[in-house]
Amino acid sequence: MGYKSELRRDFSVYSVLAVGFSITNSWFGISASLVTGIYSGGTVVTVYGICFIALISTCVAVSLAEMASAMPNAGGQYFWASELAPRRWSNFLAYVTGGFAWAGAVFTSASVAISVGSALVGVYQICNPAFTFNPLQVSGRWPIFAAYQLVNVFAFFFNCYGRTLPKTATAALYTSLISMVAITVTVLAKSSPKNSAEFVFATFRNENGWSSPFIAFVVGLINPNWSFACLDAATHLAEEVSHPEKVVPVAILGTVAIGFVTSFIYSVSMFFSIKDITAVYQSPTGVPILEIFNQALESIPGAVVLETLIICTGVGCMIACHTWQARLAWSFSRDRGLPGSRYWATVHKGLDVPVNAHILSCVLVAILGLLYIASSTAFNSMITACVVLLYFSYSIPIILLLFVKGRNNLQRGPFWMGPFGLVSNYVVLVWTAFTFVLYSFPYYYPVVAGSMNYVSVVYSVVFSFLGVYWLARGRRTFRSKEERDANTIGVTTEANIAHQR
Repeated sequence: MGYKSELRRDFSVYSVLAVGFSITNSWFGISASLVTGIYSGGTVVTVYGICFIALISTCVAVSLAEMASAMPNAGGQYFWASELAPRRWSNFLAYVTGGFAWAGAVFTSASVAISVGSALVGVYQICNPAFTFNPLQVSGRWPIFAAYQLVNVFAFFFNCYGRTLPKTATAALYTSLISMVAITVTVLAKSSPKNSAEFVFATFRNENGWSSPFIAFVVGLINPNWSFACLDAATHLAEEVSHPEKVVPVAILGTVAIGFVTSFIYSVSMFFSIKDITAVYQSPTGVPILEIFNQALESIPGAVVLETLIICTGVGCMIACHTWQARLAWSFSRDRGLPGSRYWATVHKGLDVPVNAHILSCVLVAILGLLYIASSTAFNSMITACVVLLYFSYSIPIILLLFVKGRNNLQRGPFWMGPFGLVSNYVVLVWTAFTFVLYSFPYYYPVVAGSMNYVSVVYSVVFSFLGVYWLARGRRTFRSKEERDANTIGVTTEANIAHQR
């Protein structure tokens, strides 16, 4: 498809699935953002939200899997946009799609880092009750900021050598699944008495001030939605696996299936084990799931052990996020989509990874930590934006497939879902429009500066950067489809010579 293979094909279907699930890690996402869902509808919004978002995510997965099977490439959605768009708009739409995807990946990495950092500080606090901090104040955010940076730096090193990545991803998958089972069994076995089924499945609690239950429910959906984000991750490993047209779709759909099973069982089990939901809201640790563990086990050491399993899972998620964002930055730079692309598109042969692109993404994640110091509300808005920006990057190639290229005119890959794929495409588009509007609503009502949703500001920053760079430089330097098509002959010839040898 116009690219020379530069990365080793060390990944298998299992390790690609491991990377995809390690990033999504739905049950970990539920743990990390539990308080948002509880405030915005109680247990109901999380339990039924998981089921609803899993259906939406299945449609997303089918849409991505069809295109990944037909056009396997490390660029993923921005490459598909380039191939599907009219020649006149191909470069611009590919560039915008790639910009949305990479911004979403970097923001997601920052959100995982803050989740793990918060868990580390929460563990320290429960072991040292004299230590108090208030994340609503700047002085109270410094401990979490320090833990955030520690997590980012620690995870950085695991992506500096390519040959170990498949094993690292597989280990992260095992860690996640074993931790989920161990926590669920332990909490259910030790907690007594259990909550009623009515509390878990039928009690709606609106603590965020919205008079409309619908708005309260929608605001709370960001919790399960964040837990099923990043489904495109496996597509960016297409050039590091044999037969990507078959392997990548399996990995994407497998991610959703495992995510739904683990997150649903886990969340229901935790809700049955809550003894004092008010204490969960007001936990001095700032980590609601840690308070649930403490209530269930009635043992601080026991709660710390279970939270440590979540932290280990979160670190695996962070490592996989770095793999994802580095591949996106590298593939986008390969087409000269970022400032300084010639540096970020370099692959170090001895290491077999795009180290420069990896460093760029990790530095940006570190810088985003400063936003948390300035305003935790603005940082939370960035987390919301990462979900919607990723939906934007999925929707652009889907729109081009439906209304420009036509599904029947696409040269299909081995994975093709026919009418269900068509329905899935439209579901993704409708859901993207829905989240763009409804996820912009304030988290709490009445609205004050400290509870405002600044996601529109985040959109404005991303859109402005992409627009300014495109006009100043990108429209002249971004690699066109014509240039890539011209290179296809040379790449194919080189591959044939290598095969003959």
